[in-house]
Amino acid sequence: MFGLGAQELILIAVIILLIFGGRKIPELMRGLGQGIKEFKKASSYNEIDASPENNTEKKSE
Repeated sequence: MFGLGAQELILIAVIILLIFGGRKIPELMRGLGQGIKEFKKASSYNEIDASPENNTEKKSE
């Protein structure tokens, strides 16, 4: 993973903890999770709309 070892990841986590504090991190992660959820929802919605079998136009009989 980008050439980062366990020690580097722990160091990054400690720096983030010092910058944001223990109470703010859960709020940040919650916001990040909601953003990822919305992105996946929007991308799957576009795939569904683009598929030909979901075409709502009626064929002339």
